[in-house]
Amino acid sequence: MKRRTFFKTTALSGSALAVTGLAACNPGSNEQGNKIDFTSFGLNEVTIDELQKKMEAGELSSVEICQKYLNRIKEVDPILKSVIELNPDALEIAGKLDEERNEGKIRGPLHGIPIMIKDNIDTGDKMQTTAGSLALVGNVVEKDAFIVNKLREAGAVLLGKTNLSEYANFRSTNSSSGWSGRGGQVRNPFCLDRSPCGSSSGTGAAVSGNLCTIGIGTETNGSIVCPSGVNGLVGIKPTLGMWSRRGIIPIAHSQDTAGPMARTVKDAAILLGSLAEFDAGDTKTNLGAGEIFTDYTSFLDAKGLAGMRIGIASEMIGFNSKVDALFKKAVEAMKENGAEIIEEVKFKNRRKWGGPSYQVLLYEFKADLNKYLQEHPNAPVRSMKEIIEFNKNNADMEMPWFDQEIFEQAQEKGDLSTEEYLTALKESKQFAGKEGIDAAMEEHNLDAVIAQTNGPAWTIDWVNGDHFSGGSSSPAAISGYPNVTVPMGFVHGLPVGISFFGKAWSEPKLLKIAYAFEQASKHRKAPGFLKTLG
Repeated sequence: MKRRTFFKTTALSGSALAVTGLAACNPGSNEQGNKIDFTSFGLNEVTIDELQKKMEAGELSSVEICQKYLNRIKEVDPILKSVIELNPDALEIAGKLDEERNEGKIRGPLHGIPIMIKDNIDTGDKMQTTAGSLALVGNVVEKDAFIVNKLREAGAVLLGKTNLSEYANFRSTNSSSGWSGRGGQVRNPFCLDRSPCGSSSGTGAAVSGNLCTIGIGTETNGSIVCPSGVNGLVGIKPTLGMWSRRGIIPIAHSQDTAGPMARTVKDAAILLGSLAEFDAGDTKTNLGAGEIFTDYTSFLDAKGLAGMRIGIASEMIGFNSKVDALFKKAVEAMKENGAEIIEEVKFKNRRKWGGPSYQVLLYEFKADLNKYLQEHPNAPVRSMKEIIEFNKNNADMEMPWFDQEIFEQAQEKGDLSTEEYLTALKESKQFAGKEGIDAAMEEHNLDAVIAQTNGPAWTIDWVNGDHFSGGSSSPAAISGYPNVTVPMGFVHGLPVGISFFGKAWSEPKLLKIAYAFEQASKHRKAPGFLKTLG
């Protein structure tokens, strides 16, 4: 109890500072007032392959690489607020991996590579798992999530955990992406008064801002692809079940999945294969089993667009003229590289899947979160009901800007045997999957569907909440199918992405196409940490 009280006291005292934002900071200066160039960093835009070569050649050790990133975090993250907690054992772990390398043992491409993961993923170490919530401060778990165990086996160095939209952005309809009671407001490294999108906001900002090499986010609907898009990253939302969901604070088991966020398609593909494995102890996915590979880089082909039939999700574009112009250029680039483009692909039930899906999320959120809490004895709260009460009792720190109406709606729902839930689950999967993506792709004989991932990042607004301009995540998210976003260009210096999605287990083909587009366009660039535009 004393340990929990200590964690809670320290977190609560720090949270008031977390929401003050830029008013309390001077971007580009250190504590002494000296100017800092956030864009200058020795490991800027470095890839996994490049770091492996440096370690193989003896130019850098994993310890030295990790220390450089830790120094970078100390310098940059007071402004960015992308990191919610650092791993106190990171350098010790890196040292042991260096010893293994010196002895000739290399575990694989992630050996010695620093990674950050979202703070809703269990780590059986000294770090907490809180989903950004003050109610869960003190939740030091007993064992790693399935994917974290695989991450350690692969030789990655877990540098720390990233901030996020609290409870993966499923607390209020009026929330600000990237804000949590525990971590404060994450900021977009391209422009600090702009949203990093969510809910994997911290991972998006940290990877984009070169605070780590690669990262892991989670998605229920858009929470990997949107922060990847607005932070100029590659993001992969895998087919449901390719990565285990055990040990992740849930929203809904029928849509939740973790996935890679990286600066290149190859780095994302390396991470995807390293953690891909069927988990017999994971919740069923309602999808048929597909083939899982341990190496997705073998599918990457710079000429991979040739002969591909790619359809435009025509009802999911047109929300921003400048984004449309970039999308048109992207389509032309695909044509020039041998792709056949089908201009109008429509989903006949597009307006039918949203309502049922939302009901599914409410039902599963209550059931799945309660189950998670009951399985974690160190969690200070034991149920959604207790979290709701905690938030009410600590409203000045947990609800200074927006409320918890989604929690309250979910709490009113029955169990997962309720007819309303079962009907909504069946309809949402049917409308988005078999009668959605599957039907459209079969009608046009497509290899992939494309759409704009996002509009330009909006200004952070704690009073009115997020104001998205557009997106395309829903069909892949609701069906449980894969989605890959790649940088498509910039609008007034703000990144936007293009999404490639398709049938279940089609990651090999999607990555082939996405990589070829990336190599033909090369839109990714390091952020400039502007205070504001203009």
